[in-house]
Amino acid sequence: MADRKATVRRKTLETDIRLALNLDGTGKAAVSTRIGFFDHMLTLFAVHGFFDLDLEARGDLEVDGHHTVEDVGLSLGDAVAEALADRKGIRRYGHAVTPMDDALAAVTIDLSNRPFLVWRLPPGDFAAGGFDALLAKEFFRSLSNRGGMNLHVEVPYGENGHHVLEAMFKSLGRALDQAAGQEPRVRSVRSSKGVL
Repeated sequence: MADRKATVRRKTLETDIRLALNLDGTGKAAVSTRIGFFDHMLTLFAVHGFFDLDLEARGDLEVDGHHTVEDVGLSLGDAVAEALADRKGIRRYGHAVTPMDDALAAVTIDLSNRPFLVWRLPPGDFAAGGFDALLAKEFFRSLSNRGGMNLHVEVPYGENGHHVLEAMFKSLGRALDQAAGQEPRVRSVRSSKGVL
């Protein structure tokens, strides 16, 4: 079966993004958003999900990182949706729990084509390298909306912002790999409706 790939270009007055995704890759990542910590998180997402991700993003960072992070989420969601095409033969559901020292994060995905984000973090200001949990939430929301994902992110505990965010992005990669994985017993789509 051919690799499931997509290429996306998003150009606005705020951002210019070029993205290539292979869902059936080996975890090769070449990522540059000019937000160092975000680059690190996207690389971890690709490595732990076995996705090949080539991403170049330029945004109005003189304002802040919001537009870049949100638009990368939109672009990645578009790429996931395009690569999945009609979603036939996929497992549809994925769940991963990842520890990172003091932190634990769980991500659960249903590739149902019904976007919804549930975001549960303990109280705290989780940030690292100028990147924080509110920016991460914008990324996850944009990815969910454009990728057609019911996406649940839950962090039951954690102290170090870097560790909390890293556990979330690793879990995202692992859960998406599982959900997008091909299941030979699924002849069409995994739904009693016959369509997603």
